[in-house]
Amino acid sequence: MGYLLIVALIQAFSFSLIGEYLAGHVDSYFAVLARVLLAGLVFLPLTRWRKVEPRFMRAMLLIGALQFGITYVCLYLSFRVLSVPEVLLFTILTPLHVTLIEDALNRRFNPWALVAALVAVGGAAVIRFDRISPDFFMGFVLLQLANFTYAAGQVLYKHLVARYPSDLPHYRRFGYFYLGALLVVLPAFLLFGNAQHLPSTDVQWLVLLFLGLCPTALGLYWWNKGACLVSGGTLAVMNNLHVPVGLMLNLLIWNQHEPLGRLFIGGAVILASLWLSRLGAQRPLLANGTGR
Repeated sequence: MGYLLIVALIQAFSFSLIGEYLAGHVDSYFAVLARVLLAGLVFLPLTRWRKVEPRFMRAMLLIGALQFGITYVCLYLSFRVLSVPEVLLFTILTPLHVTLIEDALNRRFNPWALVAALVAVGGAAVIRFDRISPDFFMGFVLLQLANFTYAAGQVLYKHLVARYPSDLPHYRRFGYFYLGALLVVLPAFLLFGNAQHLPSTDVQWLVLLFLGLCPTALGLYWWNKGACLVSGGTLAVMNNLHVPVGLMLNLLIWNQHEPLGRLFIGGAVILASLWLSRLGAQRPLLANGTGR
């Protein structure tokens, strides 16, 4: 779970960087494309191209297209109509997507995982913001699509690695992920991008460099690797940990005037849901009405 904790902290910080320095200043499609290219430069030289199951390669292309390509295009577009706190708040449904996809793939009903995800959602929902932008529904729909594709990518990766075990370390088979993302992001930039809104300051380029190397390259690799080491319930919960942390960072660094009390309460509830998911992992699951 250490991988997931580290990445959750990186993600929490990244939301504010996107909202404060890129959204409304740098073309969204270019920002996503730059992140994919930077991450690809890190992993593609490390990737094994021979003696890798072709079905594994194709599945990784799909996972990259879902978990980064579609997810981050929708995420960056949502920043056009939502503030950083609103974006963070509307990602609270990701655990439900994770749980439902995980259970559907396993053909089972795990009430503990679902309860843990609901508790995590409740913890994040404690953090409320009174002022919602007029484009609330548009931003909400974009983020729910991003939540679904992000959840689908990490759950599918977990199952894919289990189905195609290998003596190779994860990073030797992870480069295909960024090729899959590029298959979505590059056409999106060519069709909808605006070349007149490229980064114009050193700070914007540095933010893109950080986002490409840390959250995109190292972060997504560690997140997917960590997803293979925890239960579906814990994975669902960890998807919400970035919400209180990200909100707190945004408040403390960028001086958003919001009460801190609810942040601490919501974060405590999310941490409690971690314990609940672990408790559920020790109980028998219900599969087709029977335990297994």
